[in-house]
Amino acid sequence: MARSLDGLVFVPAADQAPGQVGRRTRFEYHERDGLVWADYAGGDVVKGHLIGTRAADTVDFRYVQLRIDGTTASGHCTSLVTELPDGRVRLEENWTWESQEGSGTSTVEQSLD
Repeated sequence: MARSLDGLVFVPAADQAPGQVGRRTRFEYHERDGLVWADYAGGDVVKGHLIGTRAADTVDFRYVQLRIDGTTASGHCTSLVTELPDGRVRLEENWTWESQEGSGTSTVEQSLD
């Protein structure tokens, strides 16, 4: 199993569509006893929260966010936790909006900052 997400900061590996997370979004993760949660902000996202569970290297969570245009959005995501060759952690995500149409994949990686 990959190491704990607790205290790690993640950044998207690429920009997403407008109104979604992008390269300026920062996720601050916490993990304890199978519970995973994070706060995030940056880019088109004013404030976002996610909460879920981790079983082995799979994180299953729901997220909600407030965008700079004043709209809110929510959805569901499952992430595979892997380690990069340089020792940083990567989350390979499969997400689906629940408040609107759409789904996709994305990757966030542990920040060096």
